[in-house]
Amino acid sequence: MDSLNFHHLRYFWTVAHEGGLRPAAEKLHISQPSISAQIRELEGALGERLFRRTGRTNVLTDSGQIALRYADEIFGLARELTAAISQRPTAKAIRLHVGVADSFPKLMTQQILQPVFAMPQVVHVICREGKVPDLLGQLTAHRLDVVLADEPATGGMKVRVFNHPLGECGVTFCAGARLAATLRKGFPRSLHQAPALLPAEGTGLRRAVDRWFQSLGIVPRVLGEFEDGALMKVMASGGRGFIPVPTLVAQEAVDRFSLRIIGLTEKCREQFFAITVDRRIHHPAVAVITGTKAAET
Repeated sequence: MDSLNFHHLRYFWTVAHEGGLRPAAEKLHISQPSISAQIRELEGALGERLFRRTGRTNVLTDSGQIALRYADEIFGLARELTAAISQRPTAKAIRLHVGVADSFPKLMTQQILQPVFAMPQVVHVICREGKVPDLLGQLTAHRLDVVLADEPATGGMKVRVFNHPLGECGVTFCAGARLAATLRKGFPRSLHQAPALLPAEGTGLRRAVDRWFQSLGIVPRVLGEFEDGALMKVMASGGRGFIPVPTLVAQEAVDRFSLRIIGLTEKCREQFFAITVDRRIHHPAVAVITGTKAAET
């Protein structure tokens, strides 16, 4: 394909963002059949279907998802061109699409991304939160530049990905003031049959804690399981049970949620990873996150 018809691309981009032909037609002031014909021409030029029909809804195909990502970049650059000409401060911003596992500590995310905002070049960060398998799917479809997770990506994926260790720490157990005072005596055996609020099964922290409990013969009385770490801390602040948190962010549980520390262990470890599609990092902001040098393109 020698050239790309950007009118066709804009019609596709508008339909994808507006959620259908009718709202796109209303926004563009063009008839629905005309937009549909333009998108078919774009599909013919690309040699791939961009939408598939599900009931009365047009849903993006895998190729459509990739095309949308590039269209976002293309029309974003067009806006930046306008900004550059008019000397607006956003003219030189680069985009960083970050996937954050819902089990990944929010404070850790802030600490990891902080150097990105300190880069000489302005960076526009777009964060998406979700489960690790879903985020890895978006990563391999090139909709994300990097995924932050508390577990490494394992084999079995069609596209190979690479794990970049960011660090690890021990685990600290916290609870409301009254329960913490009780469980602090005789820790860690005091956790046996104690009321517990734990991360959801399948998360890296939960697996690490379960292994540690098993090694000590500790069986807590599990009252709740949470995908959202902040909600888990809120529930614990009401005195309903103890919770495990990575030691690196334990002070946040004390300061923001009025929890008290029961005890900590270095034998139970929480790990943090940045996951990318490429071994050699090309995105300058991802290079800052992983502590590597960006490869030349």
